[in-house]
Amino acid sequence: MSGPGMDREKWAKLTIYEQLGNIGSEVGRAINARRNGYEDRMEGAINRALDLFLATIEVLIKEKTHIHRAKEVIRARDEFMSLFYDGNFDEEEANKIENYFMNFAYIARNQVLEQRRLKG
Repeated sequence: MSGPGMDREKWAKLTIYEQLGNIGSEVGRAINARRNGYEDRMEGAINRALDLFLATIEVLIKEKTHIHRAKEVIRARDEFMSLFYDGNFDEEEANKIENYFMNFAYIARNQVLEQRRLKG
């Protein structure tokens, strides 16, 4: 969903949990690529994650009532970037970042399952 063809309008319709869960997928891809020595895959996942971070921040700022959430997303983006570009890839920090985003993926998945259950 990221990249030049990313549909920002469709992205804006996702819940914050879905957005952060999707960001978490790219974060996880970047971390796994780094762990396995795949520099090109790592850079691609980092770029996709940054595009998704930016799209989410844009949505939250546009809504004006969610500035506090935008600040949290910016902080998460900064933590993610420091993991790769501060010169010392720390496994403990990588695990913390992955777990942070995994929580949003779980919430988003549970919301989808609950919606299906209520529909019938």
